[in-house]
Order: sequence, then structure tokens, then C-alpha cells
Amino acid sequence: MVDKSALLFGASGLVGGELLNCLLKGNEYSKVIIFVRKSLDLKHPKLEERVIEFEDLSRHKDCFEVNDVFCCLGTTIKKAKSQEAFKKVDVEYPLEIARLSKEMRAEKFLIISSMGANPKSSVFYSRMKGFLEQKLKEISIKSLHIFRPSLLLGDRNEFRFGESVSSFLTKAISFVFVGTLKKYKPIEAKTVANGMYKAAQGKSDGIYTYLSNEIAELS
Repeated sequence: MVDKSALLFGASGLVGGELLNCLLKGNEYSKVIIFVRKSLDLKHPKLEERVIEFEDLSRHKDCFEVNDVFCCLGTTIKKAKSQEAFKKVDVEYPLEIARLSKEMRAEKFLIISSMGANPKSSVFYSRMKGFLEQKLKEISIKSLHIFRPSLLLGDRNEFRFGESVSSFLTKAISFVFVGTLKKYKPIEAKTVANGMYKAAQGKSDGIYTYLSNEIAELS
């Protein structure tokens, strides 16, 4: 086992849950820390769970003294109930996590964004994701890895009607997603998690952005 450590945010989510499995089962990490609002009631010799309020992240700076930080935080307007609350979870928290990661000299910062992320987009969701990416790059993290998956497939803890319909339709026409359209093909959450895990094992510094087809190849 390689003596590496990891810090994961969003372990209760679709991709985060799959990534947690990768981190615990793999041989690259001897310690895995997760920050959650509510305990996952999961026991593992490598796992250290911290139940926290995300407004107090700076109080837990010691936990950022790890090799790799993975951020899989994300919500929806419906769940957040307002654009302001959405921005806090999808933009403000990830940026604070990134700043603390840099301050505590984490080697890599890996985060899930979204296909279509653009700070100038007329769509609020895409605009916020684009703004997040822009600000992350300004922090000048040593090794920044941004993952832009298309529609995520997998078993969520919550039902999302729009995603369920889109998933059904895109699966039915999956043969269309070839050539330049590959990046739009829906992708399994497990594939994204595997891609993030694999990217963390590289040694290159710099900024890397992965679209869905590139994530699948990486995985």
C-alpha cells in the first residue's frame, strides 16, 4: 500500500459515494478523511469521518494536510430552494475548500464541474459552474483537475424526474453519440469516480479539464 492520504467532500452523493468506495478499496491511500453533515455510519480501518458545519471549514485546516483533495459537492435549485443557497454549496464551499487545500499544500485538487460550464452563460447553473472554474484557476493550485461530465447515470438517494426522463431518452438513442458528439453521451457515476481516482495517481502539475468521453477513457 502506498502511504498517501485523501480528503473527500460529497461522500454521500452519487459520484462521491462511488469515489469513496474507490478510495477505501484501492491500495494507494492509507487514510481517507470525509467531511459530512450527517454521519454515513460506515466503518473502515482507513476511514476518518468528520461531521461538520461547512461554514466552519477553516476550523478543520489540519485535515487538509493530505496528498489529494476530492470535491464532489453539488445540489440543485429545487433542493437548495434558492439561487443564493445553490451558490453557497456549488461555488462558495468548493472555493473555500480549494483555498485551504492550497494553504495546507495538498498536492492535487480534483473537482466535479459540469458540461457546458461557462461564466457568461445565460443559464444560471452553467454560469455558476463556469464562474467556479474561473475562480479555481485564479487560486493557482499546484495540480488542478476539473471533471465536466454530461448527464450522470446511477442510483441516487433522491428521485429527480427530469434526469430520469433524460436518462431514458439518451439511453434509447445512445448510438447517436459518436465522433464529436461523444462528449455529450451520458456517463455512469462509477466511471466518473474511477476517472477521478486514476487522475489523482498521476504526477503532473498544471490545470486539466476532462469532458465525458475523456473521463471514460481515463477510467
